[in-house]
Amino acid sequence: MRKRLLIPLLALPLVAGCMVGPNYKRPAVNVPATYHGPSPAPAASATSAASIGNEKWFQVFQDPALQKLIRAALQNNYDVRIASTRVLAAQAIVGITRASQFPSAGFGAQLFSQQNAKISKTFPAYEANAGHLSVSAIWDLDFWGKYRRATEAARADLLATDWGRRAVISSVVASVASSYFDLRALDAELAIAKSTLASRQDSLRLTRVLAEHGSASQLDVSQSEQLVYTAAEAIPELERQIGQQEDFLSTLLGENPGSISRGLPLVEQPAPPTVPAGLPSELLARRPDILAAENSLIAANANIGVAKAELFPDISLTGTGGLESYALNRMFSSQAHTWFAAINVTQPIFEAGAIRSGIRYTEAQRQQMLLTYEQAILNAFRQVSDSLIAYQKDREYRAQQEKLTQAARQTDNLSQILYHNGGASYLQVLTSETNLFSAELNLVQAQLNERLSLVQLYQALGGGWQQ
Repeated sequence: MRKRLLIPLLALPLVAGCMVGPNYKRPAVNVPATYHGPSPAPAASATSAASIGNEKWFQVFQDPALQKLIRAALQNNYDVRIASTRVLAAQAIVGITRASQFPSAGFGAQLFSQQNAKISKTFPAYEANAGHLSVSAIWDLDFWGKYRRATEAARADLLATDWGRRAVISSVVASVASSYFDLRALDAELAIAKSTLASRQDSLRLTRVLAEHGSASQLDVSQSEQLVYTAAEAIPELERQIGQQEDFLSTLLGENPGSISRGLPLVEQPAPPTVPAGLPSELLARRPDILAAENSLIAANANIGVAKAELFPDISLTGTGGLESYALNRMFSSQAHTWFAAINVTQPIFEAGAIRSGIRYTEAQRQQMLLTYEQAILNAFRQVSDSLIAYQKDREYRAQQEKLTQAARQTDNLSQILYHNGGASYLQVLTSETNLFSAELNLVQAQLNERLSLVQLYQALGGGWQQ
């Protein structure tokens, strides 16, 4: 009789293999054949799967000082560390959720001895010794896949959290690189301002000498002083920006504000002439934010199955076995054996629409995650296209700015020569020096924009998180 009862109990878990709710299928998205932007060079054709986004960050940013800063940031940056703790928490949730698929068991033991005094002739004194040992187990059968769907959702949330961590890493790498390039640009501007100031101070001394000998007017002296003061006033402002930029970089590194070590000058920072973007379809498998959004969609899809499982009966197995005796010397005899087994079936009958509302809620969440996923893809394509356009046009602008600066430098040299030989007024010198100073500063800004657009393109293509 016991065997006949146990056979169906043991067979129930074997048939508990169905799962309600939809299985995940990646939704179809509108992927363009190429990115919108300047036509790439043949070696970097958009039909090629090669992409700078596949490169590791230390292959893109080759300045040893910058690489050292990025490594320090990846180790100590608080955003990266916080994102890592989120992953650990998500891993723990997976373990907690998955445990619901398995039976839980417990062990209990009780031994006691009791002696009561004589109450009356009818109730004499007596002594009692008893013991109880038991092992109990309960298994809530996952007949409809409720716990398996919940585990599927938890694992998808874990992957989404991990891709979120990689997105943080990519953002930190881009922030450190951009901030470092900003710092080197400020260093270059400060060097230009100091060099210009020294040159204008020499020119002022010469103009004063000429004025003392009648070869220059007091107006020339005043205009020369104006040039000196213009260059001088830029220096403290640039020094302020440099100090604050160093503080910002130190914070990115997870350190207290302090000085930042430098490496290559801005103009020597590697800038590839062409940047392969790769296939737009490859972006879906590389950008962390897209993959995080897709795994959130997978989790929302699995939660529909969890909600639908509430419509069906909850089936659980309960069993207890052990030893119980009021005589300790007979605790392990056959008469002391005890056991209990039961099947519990609970079917919801009336929930006032709560279960149906729960299903509609999870379906709405899935639709929300689907739209978020599609929006992330659309934004990614736009960011890549914008970055491709920016990088190409910033390169062209920098090339033109180099020509403009070279022409301004030649003009300044000629105006100085002509002025000293009486062939030009000091107003022409003032104009040419002002134009040269402005052109040199604009050239630094153009060089900075070119490298910042490279950083933005690299991040837009999903690069930076690869180790």
